[in-house]
Amino acid sequence: MAHLTIVWIASAFCWGFLIYLLPRLTRLLALLGGVGSLGYGLVLAGQAEPVRLRLLDHFGVSLFLDGLTSFFIITNALVTLAVIFALWESEKSPFFFAQVLMVHGSVNVALASTDWLSLYVALEVLSIAAFLLVVYPRGERVIWVGLRYLLVSNVAMLFYLVGAVLVYESHHSFDFVGLGEAPPEAMALLLLGLLVKGGVFPLGLWLPMTHGEAEAPVSALLSGVVVKAPLLPLIRCALLVPQVEPVVRLVGVGTAVLGVLYGMFAQDTKRVLAWSTTSQVGFILAAPEVGGFYALAHGLVKAALFLLAGQLPSRRLAVLQQEGMPRALGIPWTLACCSMAGFPLLAGFGAKVLTMQHLLPWQVWGMTGAAVGTATIYAGAFLLPWKPLAVPLTAGFWAAMGVLLGGLAVANGVYDEAFTWESVWKSLVIIACGWGLYWGAVRRVGVRLPLGLERLEHLLGMMSVGLVVLFWLVWSW
Repeated sequence: MAHLTIVWIASAFCWGFLIYLLPRLTRLLALLGGVGSLGYGLVLAGQAEPVRLRLLDHFGVSLFLDGLTSFFIITNALVTLAVIFALWESEKSPFFFAQVLMVHGSVNVALASTDWLSLYVALEVLSIAAFLLVVYPRGERVIWVGLRYLLVSNVAMLFYLVGAVLVYESHHSFDFVGLGEAPPEAMALLLLGLLVKGGVFPLGLWLPMTHGEAEAPVSALLSGVVVKAPLLPLIRCALLVPQVEPVVRLVGVGTAVLGVLYGMFAQDTKRVLAWSTTSQVGFILAAPEVGGFYALAHGLVKAALFLLAGQLPSRRLAVLQQEGMPRALGIPWTLACCSMAGFPLLAGFGAKVLTMQHLLPWQVWGMTGAAVGTATIYAGAFLLPWKPLAVPLTAGFWAAMGVLLGGLAVANGVYDEAFTWESVWKSLVIIACGWGLYWGAVRRVGVRLPLGLERLEHLLGMMSVGLVVLFWLVWSW
């Protein structure tokens, strides 16, 4: 298994480099990268023992892969495959597909790394590749949004790097477990970098604009897998270091609640989905030990929704509520929205039930409110009228929907213990409350969201405030 792991990590980068040598095989080589990761993730999920690889023992550079990691790897593989299928008949250049594989490979390395140095390199490469995908259309707006994302990401990683050095100074190793012996300022700096990269509210307010302005397939990658790469290290630290767990759980509840508050009143379809991603990141962090399954369910649904949003005749919800959406998109759109809301018989239901069962008592009310808010957000999207509108849908697009929705159907059996009368009843009550809130208040009230916090200077200033708050939280616990 050790040799297979090394081959798997290197394969995505190798296929990406081969694309430049064999441009006529671009799509096939890109497909091989996703298929290889899917195969490895499924093999890893069936392994009884985790995979441990020590690369540089003295510096603590190592890889660790277990069942929790397999959920993230499978998510990365399925979302990447869906994006490749969706773009199969497009005119994207080999450069674009090569960057998709760079993103894919960097996410894999970040998921496998259990030392601060390897994780730093993986996340930096991931940022550059994601930036190149965002700015690919070369419009003035997307270039500014991409540069904004890159600047915020690099500043956050500077804080992270200082924290990694402090861990090495105290533990003489870059291993994650050294965080337990590190001073509070090291914990605060490392957590800051990962929370910013993961799009956690309010440190990750770069996310809505970036995901909203990027092309639909790129948004699917960003929300489906890119923001997940820093979340698994956060989860691992929460499980390894007792001082970190309450901080991760707290920010999980906070971002879940605040994300839905913004998402309820957004009027742009892609920004609604982006704010929903911010909120769903909170669900992944609120119950670290089971965050992998929620990451899988959310990643597949959100990638499908962004790909579908790219085919809608308008991005404005008000316009879509009047003119309707193409009937051909109705079924996949409805299934994805229902899964996000937590309807029974869909993977989102099992993920939410499992998460709720692993919450601490002080988290329950906040996360229940966030679940109601999620149902409210998708009540408006779910009830869009279907009309016989012409829309150019390729075979590759339907293949992408098959990969994502088929993955959701299979994932529905991961936690079949969720299907109890009590869980079904609670889920339906939460959805009913969300729908009632939408029809009774949200739909009738026009609220203009304050966008000032998304300005670049405020994003950078928020890091300073966040660092102080994180230091206080870590020090007090």
